Amino acid sequence: MLTQKWLISGRVQGVGFRWSAQQLANQLGVTGTVQNLRTGQVAIVVTGEREQLVAFTDRLQRGLTPWITVANITKTDLPVHHFADFQIII
Repeated sequence: MLTQKWLISGRVQGVGFRWSAQQLANQLGVTGTVQNLRTGQVAIVVTGEREQLVAFTDRLQRGLTPWITVANITKTDLPVHHFADFQIII
């Protein structure tokens, strides 16, 4: 089990990214949070098995919708944190 923080840049705000990421997280069975940052990036904190996290980032980089473009994902390992589900932080 791993917990990571991802900073995602690109066309990721105002295009349904957080909702789409939440739907994908639920499909993959990972938990955590997603929120917009004032920098124009999106932050995801996610907990899951390595294979789940790889599948998540692969899908993010391919684009969740035609309006979303992920330019870069910066990953940082964190101490394992157990979330109840995957939530959008407003």
